[in-house]
Amino acid sequence: MLISLQSVNEDQVGEKWQKCFNKSWPYYKSWYLQESLVARSGYLTCVEQLEKYMPELLPIYEEVVRLAGGGDLVARYLSMYNPPPFMSGCTQVAWNKPPFSLIRNYDYNPKWFEGNVFKTNWLKPVIGTSDCNWGLLDGMNGDGLAISLTFGGKNRSANGFGIPLIMRYILETCTTTAEAVDCLLRIPSHMSYNITIIDKHGEYRTVYLFPGNTPVVDFENVASNHQQKVEWSAYEELTLTRERKQFLDELVAVPGITRDQVKNRFLYPPLYNQERYRNFATLYGVQYDIGERSATYFWPFKSMKQSFEIFTEERLYININNLNKGEFGKG
Repeated sequence: MLISLQSVNEDQVGEKWQKCFNKSWPYYKSWYLQESLVARSGYLTCVEQLEKYMPELLPIYEEVVRLAGGGDLVARYLSMYNPPPFMSGCTQVAWNKPPFSLIRNYDYNPKWFEGNVFKTNWLKPVIGTSDCNWGLLDGMNGDGLAISLTFGGKNRSANGFGIPLIMRYILETCTTTAEAVDCLLRIPSHMSYNITIIDKHGEYRTVYLFPGNTPVVDFENVASNHQQKVEWSAYEELTLTRERKQFLDELVAVPGITRDQVKNRFLYPPLYNQERYRNFATLYGVQYDIGERSATYFWPFKSMKQSFEIFTEERLYININNLNKGEFGKG
């Protein structure tokens, strides 16, 4: 199966963002309406919640809604308040020894991968992997703050925002890990996620978000798909979350092991997942190098490096069924 990864450089929300939205909107619309529109929060509630929790994003929200064509449905979807549930696999580590980095694999159903890397300058310079059109799965800002998410493994939801928009908000408004943690403690998430953060000083935390409950801040640099204990055994069996976390915990504790050695192990099981029949596959790995302000996306035998100084617009095609050299192209 081919996936594509497009790199887009657009300082402010404009025609490039609009083109990406128009391409993906039919699929997101189907997802957003899967339980019918009445299952989603109304427009006034969505805007009130944005005003309450992320007021700095309101001008950008109004612009993305306008470029998306306006109207009630688009406005409610782009608010990302109380969206339908979504889950992923994923493994991540905050490498807190120089050179400071955040390294992760993103595991998801290839059919639902948006496939865009945006370099923007909305409120701050940000490079990140797009999700839900203006949210992020992972990313880094120009201040050297990097952040990444994994699903937390709890089969329930509550009133709150979709995590991709919370990730975007943090990178647009925060400089340090402490500031990012403060945001995660006050902004409600509609599902459980593990958010790992590291800043230019090497300060790191993992925050466990619980729908409807107070988050827990942990001095933890590794996260997979469970939190303090496994609550959803079927999901644990599907994703092998405990095996992945234990493997990575032991790996980073090896005396003398380097960042590059850790990164390379993300290319092999149990961290690298090709269990496509389970609808989860590793779609990409990425390393955010805090010092370089760079993002290196990687696969077996392949990689693509982008940075705030050198960012090349291109589209890569990766055959995740066959990662041999000849199956990697550019467009």
